[in-house]
Amino acid sequence: MLVLPVSAMEENRTGAAALLYAVAGVSGVTRASMAIEDSWAQAVAGLLLNHRSKTPRNNPTHNDIETANRLRREQQERDRAAQAAKEEAEGLAREAEMNAQRAREAQAAAEAAQAEAERRRTEAEEARVAAERAAEEERHEAQRREQEIREEMRRAAEAAQQEALRQQQLAEEENRLAVEARRAAEEAARVAADEARAALEAKAEVERQLREGIQPVVMPSNADLEDAKRRIGYREGLYHFAVAGVAGSGKSSLINALRGLRNRDAGAAATGITETTLRVTRFPDLDPKNPFVWYDIPGAGTLQVQDWQYFNKQGLYVFDALVVLVDNRFTMTDVAILRNARLFGIPCYIVRSKADGHVRNLMREMGYESDDEEQDARSRAELEYAAREHFVSATRQNVRENLRSADLPEQRIYIVSNSTMLSATKGNVTTKTAKKIIDEFEFLHDLLADAYRRRGGVAKAKGSSTAVL
Repeated sequence: MLVLPVSAMEENRTGAAALLYAVAGVSGVTRASMAIEDSWAQAVAGLLLNHRSKTPRNNPTHNDIETANRLRREQQERDRAAQAAKEEAEGLAREAEMNAQRAREAQAAAEAAQAEAERRRTEAEEARVAAERAAEEERHEAQRREQEIREEMRRAAEAAQQEALRQQQLAEEENRLAVEARRAAEEAARVAADEARAALEAKAEVERQLREGIQPVVMPSNADLEDAKRRIGYREGLYHFAVAGVAGSGKSSLINALRGLRNRDAGAAATGITETTLRVTRFPDLDPKNPFVWYDIPGAGTLQVQDWQYFNKQGLYVFDALVVLVDNRFTMTDVAILRNARLFGIPCYIVRSKADGHVRNLMREMGYESDDEEQDARSRAELEYAAREHFVSATRQNVRENLRSADLPEQRIYIVSNSTMLSATKGNVTTKTAKKIIDEFEFLHDLLADAYRRRGGVAKAKGSSTAVL
């Protein structure tokens, strides 16, 4: 698939526009302007046909959330297994201590038996001496009895010695088992300590990242996902586009233009300088053949929570694309949406609307007077061209500086006028409108192409009337 880089497209458009203004006749401007914008209109029409004819696939962000929850449950199972191993090791340690106690008791019994044998030997010896002194006449009897006693003592001593040896061997065996059990317990304790240390190190790393401002993506749970879908009226088979920005940025007017409505038409979103709603508002596309739903996200210049908490609380991970309307300076909300949309892999577009009003103000600063009859059409056209080029260049540079200040990667800004966007959406671009078009068709093309590529298929290059599936 061949796609012209954005810079090349801008150079083609700028060169063509310069050629228009170099020609004095209105008819020449008409043919050149219509030829340039017709290719964009064809591209948008082709993408719209693709969206109407193909049901989009599942939102990949939703799949990522479900996968993250499954991984978390598996981690919980591993944690429970580690706890069970720790408890088993503690049981083995207790059993080893009991075995050691029994060994000590056996050793004490052996020593007692040996002492008893010694006591008996002493008593026998004393009896022998007493018998010899008792009477000579009883000498033979005493000798016989002495022999019997000696034999008894021998057998008793041997028995006591054998019992002592048996008790000693038993004590040594129990001691060996106790040592092995202690070693096993120590190894299990070491493994448990290693796992506990790894968990503490992981916790410390998370705390360090939070202290240093490295904000993690906190994956919403399946319940959070379903609740966010319920709150915005999510419907499978449709594309859900959200437009965010502070009050007065032109959100409602842009949403109306994208739906093919003027601000005063029935069913149009309410417009005003102040924020007309403090909740997300849903606007279905007027054409039932278009599988689109548009949303107005209430603006907030300053955040009281971390940017990822704002992003998750608003449920912005549900949408297929996010459009951020910006002014000269990015708000904290703008940065939060741009940063977290990248982390969730959601297409996000920076848009500066009300371009026609800004161009008129620049023309006045450059000396244009609407009631000056001496200014001919050509000089007015040249002044308008110069003012528009100055506004476009300054706006793109301003966005680059804002992105750099927010530590965000460079990305394109789309400069549009809501009235011109309405003409592009309705397909009735006139000669007068064609001269005012800046990025309207390119914005529509990129928005629809990215959405179709992400959930429906792969869009063809600009100028094609069909899509490569």
